[in-house]
Amino acid sequence: MLEPGDKAPVFSLPDADMERVNLEALIGRRNLVIYFYPKDDTPGCTMEALDFSDLQPEFEAADTEVLGISRDTCISHGAFRDKYGLTLRLLADPDGEACEAYGVWQEKEAHGEKRMGIVRSTFVIDKQGLIRHALSDVKPKGHAAVVLGLVQALSVS
Repeated sequence: MLEPGDKAPVFSLPDADMERVNLEALIGRRNLVIYFYPKDDTPGCTMEALDFSDLQPEFEAADTEVLGISRDTCISHGAFRDKYGLTLRLLADPDGEACEAYGVWQEKEAHGEKRMGIVRSTFVIDKQGLIRHALSDVKPKGHAAVVLGLVQALSVS
């Protein structure tokens, strides 16, 4: 997985409305939070997305854009967003290119069975495109508030 100080790998992925989001175009304009999550409309992922959406005004005030990425499709993202009224952009990475680049596609064990999947991870990227914080295997409850604190500390450093 990537570490603080690494340059954030760039990608171009479609969002829930099938509009391309090019990370390279966002770098330099705002801080970024990129969080990778396993699957749309599951309990933990819903909790995390709702928390990030609820804190969106605070992230905006800290000049930060939040992007959620999973391997779900644009259609799945749109349904997830609309069902819960999510305000953040969800990006579709069905081929796993961004997941691989950020090192979050890993072997996981659940119920005694090993399989590949997304390890819930979040990256805080500054305006220069450098990873300032890399959080792996996070728990969804309260995570968005922790990330907001890290982002707010960027603006004072």
